Amino acid sequence: MLARDEEILKAAEEWRRSGRGVALATVMETWGSAPRPVGANLVIDEEGNFLGSVSGGCVEGAVVAEALDVIESGKSKVLEFGVADETAWNVGLSCGGTIRVLVEKVD
Repeated sequence: MLARDEEILKAAEEWRRSGRGVALATVMETWGSAPRPVGANLVIDEEGNFLGSVSGGCVEGAVVAEALDVIESGKSKVLEFGVADETAWNVGLSCGGTIRVLVEKVD
């Protein structure tokens, strides 16, 4: 069962208040077959703990890795995964669609 949006945002707030570095990943756009809808979230802390999903599990590892960079640098990133992208196959997005994910630091 996936975490609800309220649980994800509450975790982001609690983790941030406890002093952890936190990033929030949000599905911005989808094309074709996509595992999660626009607006789906994944919250990540500086230790790599996460809650939520932006892809039903197929690209979460790559998003978590990028989120750690965002937490450290403070600079947001837009990530794109799709079946035509060799990286997408490597991380497992083989559903035939494309997703764009915004990853931003939570202050």
